[in-house]
Amino acid sequence: MRILLVYPECPNSFWSFKHVINLFGKKAYLPPLGLMTVSSLLPQEFERKLIDMNTSKLTDEDILWADFVFISGMIVQKETSQFVIKRCKELGAKTIAGGPLFTSLHEQFEDVDYFILNEGEVTIPMFLEDLAKDELKRIYTSDIKPDLKNTPKPDLSLINPADYYIMPLQFSRGCPFDCDFCDIVNLNGRIPRNKSPEQVLNELQAIHDSGFHGSIFFVDDNFLGNKNKTKELLKAIIDWKEKNNFKQSFFTEISINAADDDELLELMSKAGFFLVFIGIETPSVASLKECNKLQNQNRNIIDSIRKFYKHGMEVTGGFIVGFDTDDEAIFESQFNFIQEAGVSKAMIDLLQALPGTKLHKRLKDEGRLIKTSSGINQDSTINFTPKMDKEILIKGYNNLVKKAYSPKYYFERINNFLKYYEPARVIPLNKRIIPSIFKIFFIMKNLEKGKFYVFKLIAETLLKRPKCFAAALDNSVLYIHFSKVFS
Repeated sequence: MRILLVYPECPNSFWSFKHVINLFGKKAYLPPLGLMTVSSLLPQEFERKLIDMNTSKLTDEDILWADFVFISGMIVQKETSQFVIKRCKELGAKTIAGGPLFTSLHEQFEDVDYFILNEGEVTIPMFLEDLAKDELKRIYTSDIKPDLKNTPKPDLSLINPADYYIMPLQFSRGCPFDCDFCDIVNLNGRIPRNKSPEQVLNELQAIHDSGFHGSIFFVDDNFLGNKNKTKELLKAIIDWKEKNNFKQSFFTEISINAADDDELLELMSKAGFFLVFIGIETPSVASLKECNKLQNQNRNIIDSIRKFYKHGMEVTGGFIVGFDTDDEAIFESQFNFIQEAGVSKAMIDLLQALPGTKLHKRLKDEGRLIKTSSGINQDSTINFTPKMDKEILIKGYNNLVKKAYSPKYYFERINNFLKYYEPARVIPLNKRIIPSIFKIFFIMKNLEKGKFYVFKLIAETLLKRPKCFAAALDNSVLYIHFSKVFS
């Protein structure tokens, strides 16, 4: 049996970092962890090949080689997934689709032959059993949330690690919170499930053995889902890194209530976490209540963000405008909040009603849904009728993003971040001078606008906060990407 695993192309966006990683000789931000895990769930005797369309072309020969073409992706890949499905149908190839996109919207893909939905540890064996009997059904689905201790290591043999900027690793699935705009609970449930520390350490070793030595992204829905399990893992990582001289650093997605636990933050810092993504959403208390963002309420959010800075972790955050309780003042208050918090990499989005969410159901019941969400941030579209005048909302959003990513305010945010940042690891000046000179030259060569603000940031950081110099340069490099995406 020959299986072709296809990961459709992702659009250029905030998260793609395409305009930077290509300059460093990389082809894509990260490989498709889901499909690599699917490969490990298939029988060993199956031949398999992975085509990540973000790093290589999908040819007719690839499609015709396969007995089945497995396609997986997220909502942002809907359009490119349809392109792949159409090509397969034209060539007479049998398609099997799964992953978040198809679990949420499989009814919109009439040309797919078979669907393996929800979590593959449960539904792939169901498919394989029927395949062996030659009695395939069109849809395989299950509400069972499997124990991740039975999840195999992803199949790294399918990729060239050198093609990627970072590598993904999953410790847990699920999130204890239930924000009404988020589809995580619908996909992965509210009870977090975790791999064992031994599993994670084996995967870290496999990544290292593959020859990849860059940063590793823990792609958990919420790294803090089960605090006790998270602390257990962090202690294991700290001990293992010391014994194995493992230098790679990590980042992850986590809820802001992690700032309430100093022991947790200290363990994350010692383990090598240098950055976290947090769903901050809005400074509006009314909007936080509206979307059931309980963990962000009754706290000084900026103080919580600065707790991460103090422990050597930068915060990149998600921000949303367009809640029913938002008025025209939200754009200025959101901007001021982002600047004061120093969240340089601020993912600012218009509210979207994703399939399967409480928000989607409510808006559907109210007759306000317009279309399926594209899942793409920064495309200036909204898939429901907002309470605020739609034209005012879209114009206010576009002006907010344009202002926030103008050179003046982007580099102002970096400076506001560095005022509170205590890097966990400071590289001696004699070891960083040559790489720093290279980065400065690289920035100036590839940055089309904002060079004055780069020089200003470099000078101020060297004079006032020299230990933060590496962070200042790294954030300056990323502006090469943001200046093009938000131009």
